Amino acid sequence: MQRTLAIIKPDGVSAGHIGKVIAHIEREGLRIAAMRMEHLTKGEAEGFYDVHRDKPFFPSLVSFMTEGPCVLLVLEGENAIERWRKLMGATDPAKAEPGTIRREMGTNIERNVVHGSDAPGTAAFEVGYFFRGCEIHY
Repeated sequence: MQRTLAIIKPDGVSAGHIGKVIAHIEREGLRIAAMRMEHLTKGEAEGFYDVHRDKPFFPSLVSFMTEGPCVLLVLEGENAIERWRKLMGATDPAKAEPGTIRREMGTNIERNVVHGSDAPGTAAFEVGYFFRGCEIHY
């Protein structure tokens, strides 16, 4: 059993895609172990995306992620990281496979509706960044 963090980003929330994204998750057989809606502060977004601090897109990413609420989820399942990343599709919706969340709902490389951890170490950090152990239901 593996855990990963999933985020329905502000563009997905404002467009009314929460239910559609959750439907994709449930159809894939991933279990939602924790979930909440939160409007990230600038400091929270900067801390979460600190790995990208030196990249030119960092300021716009932080601005985007703080423009409205997002939905934070912990997903569980066999190979959850790989399965969630496949379900999300390529970062650029134009390059994502048909049937993926980003292809169906994303607008561009930044406004691509969802986020997912890319590796076990990243998943452990990201899940711990937003959720305490008692908030995750087994």
